[in-house]
Amino acid sequence: MTARGPRRVVPVLMGDEPVGRTLLEDLDRRVSPGQLCWTEGGDGSVRCVACGHRCLIRDGRRGICKVRFNRGGTLYVPRGYAAGVQVDPIEKKPFYHLLPGSDCLTFGMLGCDFHCGYCQNWITSQTLRDPEAGGATSDLSAETLVRLGLQHGARAVASSYNEPLITAEWGVEVFRAARAAGLRTAFVSNGNATPEVLDYIRPWTDGYKIDFKAMQDRTYRSLGGVLQHVLDAMKMVYERGFWFEVVTLVVPGFNDSGDELRRMAETVAAIAPTIPWHVTAFHQDYRMTDPRNTTVDDLVRACEIGQDAGLKFVYAGNLPGRVGRWEHTWCPDCGDLLVERYGYQVRRQRVTAAGRCPSCGAGIPGIWS
Repeated sequence: MTARGPRRVVPVLMGDEPVGRTLLEDLDRRVSPGQLCWTEGGDGSVRCVACGHRCLIRDGRRGICKVRFNRGGTLYVPRGYAAGVQVDPIEKKPFYHLLPGSDCLTFGMLGCDFHCGYCQNWITSQTLRDPEAGGATSDLSAETLVRLGLQHGARAVASSYNEPLITAEWGVEVFRAARAAGLRTAFVSNGNATPEVLDYIRPWTDGYKIDFKAMQDRTYRSLGGVLQHVLDAMKMVYERGFWFEVVTLVVPGFNDSGDELRRMAETVAAIAPTIPWHVTAFHQDYRMTDPRNTTVDDLVRACEIGQDAGLKFVYAGNLPGRVGRWEHTWCPDCGDLLVERYGYQVRRQRVTAAGRCPSCGAGIPGIWS
């Protein structure tokens, strides 16, 4: 593959403010009956299984995510809008072993089942909890989303920006249209999954990325989650055959101790040493402004820990040109350079379409064509 010039991030669609309605009223117009639920007892309550919270939602109430709600004994879920759509490098998700060097149309809705204080997408994810967020939306169809992706040269479509599991039905609708158009599909998730939701999305989803935030349950509970749910989800995602990559945002003083990073790396390696693990740099954002920003040395140390734990593909992200060999993909058998990167730009890609090292023939796991 020849070197390509820098790829631009192309905002495709920005939201419009609702006119004459509250945001929640506006969202409640764009719904359809949910498929990830079952009825509980005879009181009209429903059990939602779209995420690990498994909310029991009584008539007139909402789940923790605030966008799935019970009306008259029927669970209603988001459909037919986006709060943000843009085309950007698939490496930004990050996926390094899924069509490297290609562009991806990424779309997101509103709401989340977590409330992370360092969320970099808080405008969309925390809109229904934080009056300062102010996320806006635009109506559009699944077919329109896919058409926008094709017009901008995307080879994949990803659901991201908020937690995609809480809008899984809409994601599947979009992915059906994307698959029909020959595009790959992916979820970019916090990993608070259930077997039911993973089985539901699997026929239409190629890639799955989990944000592995910490190795302590109290840390996860401070963010609105449960560590064991994420540990279980990582195994379930891998066992179901999604192309799977893991990312950890390294936050000084929060999850960056050598012991915690080692335990996280060993957890991923125990599932499969071929799962790519990305460690990325924190910068002060949203409500977390006390920790210092992550340094190059922090990321290199985390990468070395991952390598020592037995992981074959460890990457340092979002400090382009400063982390040495940790931006690139190397053959774990012969050591040759396979994918050369500078940030989100792929300068050279040598893995064959069949997923082989051209030098020694070793298999390189991923989706390469």
